[in-house]
Amino acid sequence: MAIQATIIADPVPISSSSRISIRGGEQCFGSFVLKTRPRHLRLSNGGRVRARASLNADLKAVGIPHQWYNLVADLSVKPPPPLHPKTFEPVKPEDLSPLFPDELIKQEASTDKFIDIPEEVLDIYSLWRPTPLIRAKRLEKLLNTPARIYYKYEGVSPAGSHKPNTAVPQAFYNAQQGIKNVVTETGAGQWGCSLAFACSLFGLDCEVWQVRASYDQKPYRRLMMETWGAKVHPSPSSITESGRKILQMDPSSPGSLGIAISEAVEVAAANADTKYCLGSVLNHVLLHQTVIGEECIKQMEAIGETPDVIIGCTGGGSNFAGLSFPFIREKLNGKINPCHKSC
Repeated sequence: MAIQATIIADPVPISSSSRISIRGGEQCFGSFVLKTRPRHLRLSNGGRVRARASLNADLKAVGIPHQWYNLVADLSVKPPPPLHPKTFEPVKPEDLSPLFPDELIKQEASTDKFIDIPEEVLDIYSLWRPTPLIRAKRLEKLLNTPARIYYKYEGVSPAGSHKPNTAVPQAFYNAQQGIKNVVTETGAGQWGCSLAFACSLFGLDCEVWQVRASYDQKPYRRLMMETWGAKVHPSPSSITESGRKILQMDPSSPGSLGIAISEAVEVAAANADTKYCLGSVLNHVLLHQTVIGEECIKQMEAIGETPDVIIGCTGGGSNFAGLSFPFIREKLNGKINPCHKSC
């Protein structure tokens, strides 16, 4: 489940490499050592002080954003275009058309500052959005910090993560173009579950290559995908040429995300009625996730707070981008001046 954290108001100074860890009876937060035992399981016992996470009632008035925000529009130096893996030349729209529907290709290269969210997507977003902004009072108590810590909780989506924020529009645009099948890869299974969920809403067939190690270790994720109608393969598989090559070299290969991507892309490129979906990295994915940060800005305004530090975990980038990009816009416009940290 995805949690985006926002630390605000007189925070304890920390380095960019700070982490919370436990050594015996001491808790370490960066260079700070707290001489207390973990008490998060017994803060409410007996006469001890209660410190509950809370959601301000004013936040209920915050609505779902009607536009995605494109950070590229506000950058003075634009990011270089991705290179074609064969020619090493900048990728052209026609290079992407075997994999993605036209609208997502346009969004990938767009320099528009805002892109309208389709009504059909907004209708589905309303199943779980806006997501709550919660004050982590127990964590504040545990750390004995003067900072007020809030987290944006994305685990309330049907798939249990932030991934449906982009899975839903990707499925919508594919269905709108008349595509019948979509394929993808997944590691832990959150993206595969999110795309399977989205495809079930738009009548698309969904096929997922899941990293073999995760496929074996997390059968419940596979069950979720299959419940939403997806077909799930362990990767590497014998279905694709790239998978067969890996199995020939190592029949017991645990797989990798790169191998699973290769298998899904191979199938998409070979079938005209099939497109590929990706859950992170690409600009149109980061774009869709900005509903997180747009909501968070309004929610913090509703409770009269301004963040000093914004923290988010970064893998493929969609989690951190979703929270931070709208705040970066506000910083570039001189409205706020938060420090952004990725972990």
